[in-house]
Amino acid sequence: MARDGTATRTAIMDAAQALILETGFAAASVDAVIARAGITKGTFFYHFKTKADLALALVQRDAAHDAALLDANMTRAEALSRDPLQQILICMGLYEEELEKLTAPYPGCLYAAFIYEAQLFDDQTLAVARAVFSSWTARILDKLEAVMKLYRPRLPVDLKTLAEMSLVQAEGAYILSKVQRDPKAVAAQFRHYRNYLELLFMPADGPVSR
Repeated sequence: MARDGTATRTAIMDAAQALILETGFAAASVDAVIARAGITKGTFFYHFKTKADLALALVQRDAAHDAALLDANMTRAEALSRDPLQQILICMGLYEEELEKLTAPYPGCLYAAFIYEAQLFDDQTLAVARAVFSSWTARILDKLEAVMKLYRPRLPVDLKTLAEMSLVQAEGAYILSKVQRDPKAVAAQFRHYRNYLELLFMPADGPVSR
């Protein structure tokens, strides 16, 4: 009976991702990945023909995970409230709640690591990273447009950049968490973003949630 290589493939990818977040893609050599994963060189090349193939698999895996998490959080928020403002506040709160559980600094963002060394990747790999950011922005923007139909913002606002602000908060928080060795930094930034949205669209008679 043929053995299922899924566990080995996952172990290689986990080892590679940890190394990339620690040292960068260029420094995370195939030999270093092999040593971290505890496998042979033949096993590595059985699963990935090149280091570039490994990079593509990593970014595709992260993209699928992030899309599924956003969909799960937004779907949960929509089930808990019919109000679009409440929905986006709940969605951000769900991220905050999950990140509050961190006991170690956030390791970093694979997309950011790849963008920093963009010259090392082909267009296909970078296109996946761009698609992740674009998809996230579109999902948040769609909800903000629904909010705008019901609530007048207290200040002039461009909804697209407001949606992108959630990405900016997250990416900056990953760096802050790592530099300050503070596992709570990312959750705190999601809380600030959620508070800002609530204050921006708060009705004149008071906040919509606490």
